[in-house]
Amino acid sequence: MSVSIATPGPRLLGRLRLALGLRGVPWIALLVLLLVLICAAGGEAIAPNDPNDLDLGAAFRPPVFELGGSFATPLGTDNLGRDLLSRIMGGARVSVIVAFYAIILSGSIGALAGMASGYFGGMIDTLIMRLVEIQQSVPSVALALILAAALSPGLTTVIVVIALTYWAWYARIIRGEVLSLKTRDYVAYARVAGVGTATIFLRHLLPNILNTLLVLATLQVGQVILFEASLSFLGLGVQQPDVSWGLMLSDARQYITHAWWPITMPGLAIMLTCLSANIVGDWLRDRLDPHLRQL
Repeated sequence: MSVSIATPGPRLLGRLRLALGLRGVPWIALLVLLLVLICAAGGEAIAPNDPNDLDLGAAFRPPVFELGGSFATPLGTDNLGRDLLSRIMGGARVSVIVAFYAIILSGSIGALAGMASGYFGGMIDTLIMRLVEIQQSVPSVALALILAAALSPGLTTVIVVIALTYWAWYARIIRGEVLSLKTRDYVAYARVAGVGTATIFLRHLLPNILNTLLVLATLQVGQVILFEASLSFLGLGVQQPDVSWGLMLSDARQYITHAWWPITMPGLAIMLTCLSANIVGDWLRDRLDPHLRQL
């Protein structure tokens, strides 16, 4: 008589993943973003070489998987012999700093404007929405050119440009959320009880739009990184000797016919980071939106 021993099958593992909320988690995208954060936090301390260390004798050294490559510079070197891997790791810090401050600034301005517009209505709503439409009608690159002429190009200019470009996106979406929330019973009861507007905003409206803000911020990470790289590529963003992925692309564009890796490696870093951020944002939207949540 044979005795069978029960082992955890696929169905049991599936139930376990569902119970832990792990089904559909984009682990690869999260890993990519985690690596970017580690590079941003560590910077030059964990980079194999100094990102700005010049070695003209090692200029245009190919990646390690090509003939003539070296493990000392696994992704190759640029026209000045600088290690591409170290520069990509250094550029991650700029991308993370810009994304962090720009998203917080634009999200705060947009959320406050959207809440005021949706809650008060009337002339305030009309004024804010006209400002949103005016801002969205101005090309972001043109706005960057104007601000770069008024301010000196640099990290601060990039953050200001991005904040002034994306706040309207938050304002329009948050306004729609607040238009629905202000008709709820608990908001009406708070008004009847004489609760102040600031308290209603902080206690009743803000907690109910936090999920939306989180999803919007996550989806905006890739856009901000790509926009910062574009500004730096055009010479309106981060300046030397700071390291930026956009600057790396700008420096390597004239050598694209001579060596493919100086422009390809930072391009891949931008692509993978933006793609991972968008994937995580879509996953968060599915998890936090009750209408899209998959059971």
